[in-house]
Amino acid sequence: MRPLADLVGPGPAAPRTVAGLDVAYAEDGDRLAAAVTVLDPRTLAVVDAAVSVGRPTFEYVPGLFAFRELPGLLDALDRLSTVPDLLVCDGHGLAHPRRFGLACHLGVLTGLPAIGVGKTPLLGTWDEPGPRRGDSAPLRDGTETVGRVLRTRDGVKPVFVSVGHRMSLENACAQVLALTPRYRLPETTRQADRLCRDALATVRPRP
Repeated sequence: MRPLADLVGPGPAAPRTVAGLDVAYAEDGDRLAAAVTVLDPRTLAVVDAAVSVGRPTFEYVPGLFAFRELPGLLDALDRLSTVPDLLVCDGHGLAHPRRFGLACHLGVLTGLPAIGVGKTPLLGTWDEPGPRRGDSAPLRDGTETVGRVLRTRDGVKPVFVSVGHRMSLENACAQVLALTPRYRLPETTRQADRLCRDALATVRPRP
């Protein structure tokens, strides 16, 4: 495996396209839909999208969730007509017990800059960031900083940002703020979540 330092870089300061990736599961857990939506970060308009519907090929194992979602997400990425400049995953990167969450997997496998934006943390301790949009605090696991707790809306619960591949943490947080002008979660995540849920709604349950 390449040294961790080689996986972390400054990343694109002004990406032309940013992709959001998310996965939704049917209630019985037998089907999943993996979606990728590509946005113009200046206007937040969707410029490309793809979805892959199938069955999980890896059972649920805590800490190894990436292996359950990667096949579908990689298939959806292959269906795009646009190669995004940045991947924004609904999950984690370095802020993972093995320091290698979904955003790391996707970044290394595709070679694209990638970051993770989680709704809740997998590990670590932090001080509550200030109440204003843009306030943040380090997310630490022991003495190591593995991410940042970032407030994207005034007075709203923060999100948990971590580096996945070829991005600095400072740049990752700047990109997340640019993608959250109105809501807590990045618009990339919101659009991908909607797409995968809509795709699942059209799938008939097994008899």
